[in-house]
Amino acid sequence: MKISVHRAPGTRDFLPEEMALRRYVRKVIEETFELYGFQPLETPAFERLDVLTGKYGEEADRLIFKIMKRGEELEAAKLSGDLADLGLRYDLTVPLARVVAMNRGELTFPFKRYQIQPVWRAERQQKGRYREFVQCDVDIVGTTSLAADAEIIALTDHVLHRLGIPGYRIHLNHRKLLQAIAQAASIPDERFLEMCVTIDKADKIGLNGVWEELANKGFITEQIVRLKEMLSAPHDPNVALQHIQPFLEKLESGQIALRETTAFLSHLQDMNVPRERVSLTLHLARGLDYYTGPIFETLVETPRIGSITGGGRYDNLIGMFCGEAIPAVGTSLGIERIIEVMRELKLFGEISEGSARVLVAVFSPETENEALKIAAELRRAGVPTEVFLESNKKLGKQFAYADKKRIPYVIVAGPDEISQGVVTLKNLQTGEQKVVDRAQIIEELNQRFRLE
Repeated sequence: MKISVHRAPGTRDFLPEEMALRRYVRKVIEETFELYGFQPLETPAFERLDVLTGKYGEEADRLIFKIMKRGEELEAAKLSGDLADLGLRYDLTVPLARVVAMNRGELTFPFKRYQIQPVWRAERQQKGRYREFVQCDVDIVGTTSLAADAEIIALTDHVLHRLGIPGYRIHLNHRKLLQAIAQAASIPDERFLEMCVTIDKADKIGLNGVWEELANKGFITEQIVRLKEMLSAPHDPNVALQHIQPFLEKLESGQIALRETTAFLSHLQDMNVPRERVSLTLHLARGLDYYTGPIFETLVETPRIGSITGGGRYDNLIGMFCGEAIPAVGTSLGIERIIEVMRELKLFGEISEGSARVLVAVFSPETENEALKIAAELRRAGVPTEVFLESNKKLGKQFAYADKKRIPYVIVAGPDEISQGVVTLKNLQTGEQKVVDRAQIIEELNQRFRLE
């Protein structure tokens, strides 16, 4: 019987060529994270449902993949309709909050962690968006210092610069600015999140679309007019602050928001984040309920794929798990979208899909034992080496195999070479071929690797 094979919707397989690109991006990101003093963390693929729900907002809660209870618990739950008790990770922030709450006595604060693991969301597929994808988070827990927020932005800029991504812009805002803006527009507290969710759509539907949607949701004309006056500001941080200041400076909440935003931007300058890469975008809201301070996301000019990073300060989330205030700030780097951007802009260059640097060819079945010995010697010396496993294949096919896998060097030891204590080393990229003393082959290869 033939089984019909299909992947689950919204998932992907990654073949070796794709994995080479993904490993390259991940390596750059991890190196940069550790350059800034962050440490790795991993958490389980699924969490208790009560840990996950109620943290992201109603819209996001509906996208959590729920896991049904099992065995007798499921039978009992059928009567109440409460069928699920676990859920697949929706993001990496809530699991971090749980970890900190459970281990706060053992962690050193500020706790700087990064985490790169898959998450799952039950949403409609579209370009650059999947039901299973890898998320990459970096967070600082345990400090209210705005220098921590600025360091997250500096780190983001550093990663994107190292990856060679052109035309990106990091958009910033502050939840306290938004709260003061809502207060200045006479929007009641109970409608603040509704306002945030709507104005955050500006990049998708435009500001005119935002005003129309606000009207459809029952916001009165005076409120919408006031929001138009405040949110229609240039993106240059200094100009945007000057624009919004007259509307907020008479409010105590507005004074606090302006002061913190000014300090935040000053720290970015101190950390050498290029000014042309930063925008103060007053309609940026990021709809998740748990943000309390600066918020940020990164967009690229080409391709139009949505945000490639996004995050902010969330000072109350961890306290939901442990009953004490533990401030935190962080961001997610969208590895999937970053890879899409780099592929479309042809930024990867030549990246080998294989891990081997050398293929030891097998001249004939009679020389197979010697080929295996040579491969073993190279591996013991730390040279990534593959040995061809079919001794009856012609050398031409073995060279073609190495070329297809982008293995740069091939070693051949036929009967004559074996008797003379030498090997033939061929560089497939240049076509150069050289006879090397068997005892010198490791030194020869290492010298070539150093020159590459």
